[in-house]
Amino acid sequence: MTAVDDRLITDAAKVFEDLEVPEGFKAELLRGDIVMMAGPDRVHNRIVLSVLYQIPRERWESLQTQDIAIPGESSEPQPDLVVLELGSQPGPGRLIPAPAVTLLLEVVSKNSAVADYGIKRSMYAAGQVPAYLIIDPFEAECLLLTEPAGSGEDADYKVERRAKFGESVRLPGLEVDLDTGEFGTLPKFKPYRRP
Repeated sequence: MTAVDDRLITDAAKVFEDLEVPEGFKAELLRGDIVMMAGPDRVHNRIVLSVLYQIPRERWESLQTQDIAIPGESSEPQPDLVVLELGSQPGPGRLIPAPAVTLLLEVVSKNSAVADYGIKRSMYAAGQVPAYLIIDPFEAECLLLTEPAGSGEDADYKVERRAKFGESVRLPGLEVDLDTGEFGTLPKFKPYRRP
């Protein structure tokens, strides 16, 4: 397992570590850039909770607002949901090393589409996260990415599976058939374009 201390330390990482984030906002360090955005809406939060409630607590730990350390990257993303094997990361700490994670979830918002479909896809693959699930309430669709390969900005997932809301999504590693039938949707907005 990779130690958190192996992550690349840069000036941006130091600034990020000391950053005071205003209430109602979240901040992430994405490949050296500090990105701050407003908190999510209720549709977003309900989708995350629906997924969380479907993951068996006997074997899996599901965490929200948990920062991830990606070895070799100046990145500390905060996915909407982090799923890891129960007991695999005991004790305190702000960062969980990406190789310890089984599944990461991002729910697309107006401001996060480019990062969720692009930057984070590459980062999570570089971190060897086995499964990355993107839930898009604007498209009423889930995109499950598996089999990470490569490193750095060239990293990507080899397998993509799409499912419309209402279809189940098999979460590999967790052996869960995710019910998407009650996921809420949001109206498309003009500048929105899925990368």
